[in-house]
Amino acid sequence: MMKRGLLVGKFYPPHRGHHFLIDTARAQVDELHVIVCGKPEQQPSGALRAAWLREIHPDVQVMLIDDTLDPDDSQLWAEHSIRWLGFAPDLVFSSEDYGDRFARYLGCQHIQVDKARQAVPMSGTQVRADPWACWEFIEPPVRGYYARRVCLVGAESTGKTTLAQALAAHYRTLWVAEYGREYTELKLAASAGDHWTSPEFTHIATIQCERENAAARQCNRLLICDTDAFATAIWHRRYLHQRSLAVEAIAARQRRPDLYLLTDADTPFVQDGTRDGELIREWMHQTFIAELATERRPYRLLRGSWADRFTQAVGCIDELMAPSPG
Repeated sequence: MMKRGLLVGKFYPPHRGHHFLIDTARAQVDELHVIVCGKPEQQPSGALRAAWLREIHPDVQVMLIDDTLDPDDSQLWAEHSIRWLGFAPDLVFSSEDYGDRFARYLGCQHIQVDKARQAVPMSGTQVRADPWACWEFIEPPVRGYYARRVCLVGAESTGKTTLAQALAAHYRTLWVAEYGREYTELKLAASAGDHWTSPEFTHIATIQCERENAAARQCNRLLICDTDAFATAIWHRRYLHQRSLAVEAIAARQRRPDLYLLTDADTPFVQDGTRDGELIREWMHQTFIAELATERRPYRLLRGSWADRFTQAVGCIDELMAPSPG
């Protein structure tokens, strides 16, 4: 006879203690159901937490419900759980004492797992308070949510790429290269000329976001981005002399960087074989300032020599990564 198990929790957010609980339960049943309880004010949202669990545990049935019931009323939770599932489980798993009462009303056995948190000494409260200190206890999709993102933007030949590489090395983390540059080099190699179209910028913005989101899952608490979709929209204006609603929509949907570092155009222009914007660097710089301010995207201006910019950038990032008081 098939044995079905149940887990109920907030998973706020999921961490390796939760995964240990789920894996332990899954090994003892033929089918495991996990109910994620979410409230509208919680961030990360219940929908996101449920999606993470589905990704991390693809062989588990995950359901999201609105967390509106009295947490101390085990009978009410049992009645609703049976209604949500459409059946009464054979086993219920938890790491808490309430599991005995809950199981009694469900009419099944309770199996308590690692109540003392000895196997995995971690809690959702700890992760929410300081996710970077708990980095080793959270999985890639959760890391992608909590990773701080810093994006370098600015006119041509202002040291963004060199700075991005240096900052990533300094913080022992990853950086995301500018896909638009890669695309341009391929375009020139194919003798496609200087003609640009809006769909090309939409493609560039899409790939840039995909690469950024993938790298955020693998970075070391901090991700350095050499441009983003917001900047791609400005490059669209620079080449096609009009806005792109499609690119701006991509930028609006994308997770915003926690901080932009805007490199000033107060450095000599260096030609690398692909650049053609020496005469409009000041226009680009002022456009970035105006758009960052209009969209209320947080930014800091980097000026002076490369060494000065690196020092300024490190100071800004250290401030961003500092633990919150209290």
